[in-house]
Amino acid sequence: MKGILNNKKRELSAEDTEHFLKVGKVAHVATVGEDGYPYVIPFVYVYEGGSKFYIHIGNLRESHFFTNVKANQKVSIEVSEMGQVVPGKKYACHSALAYTSVVLFGKILHIVDDIKKEWFYDQLWKKYGDPNWQFEKSGYPALPKTELFEVEIEKMTGKFSEAFSH
Repeated sequence: MKGILNNKKRELSAEDTEHFLKVGKVAHVATVGEDGYPYVIPFVYVYEGGSKFYIHIGNLRESHFFTNVKANQKVSIEVSEMGQVVPGKKYACHSALAYTSVVLFGKILHIVDDIKKEWFYDQLWKKYGDPNWQFEKSGYPALPKTELFEVEIEKMTGKFSEAFSH
């Protein structure tokens, strides 16, 4: 039942879903370990449209995340933006949250190509960096300590709420 939206009036169009994912800031990536427990951590990411989504880790030592994706390539990713909380008229339990979110499901692949890693960092700094930043040197000397991952998106849905009703 992955990626089924039951409330169609809150569904984002495919175009709005892709746009939101392009400009979103934090992706919460869920993996599952060999013990069956889910593990969710936040990432900065690169998404330029289509079916590819990119994240990275610094692999100074074996990580919980990397161990999980080696055991199970299936991931779920959520990117959201919280709006205001609107109080209910009669009861507190009728209060609602305004939000936009995108959830995607896919398989994650480990990318070892340094050219792709450089591309990823270039895109990452275009998205998150400040054009006024000045660095003493150019390039990415820590590439050998970087683990890049590409998620092949199988299913993606976008949803929003203006918090007017449940």
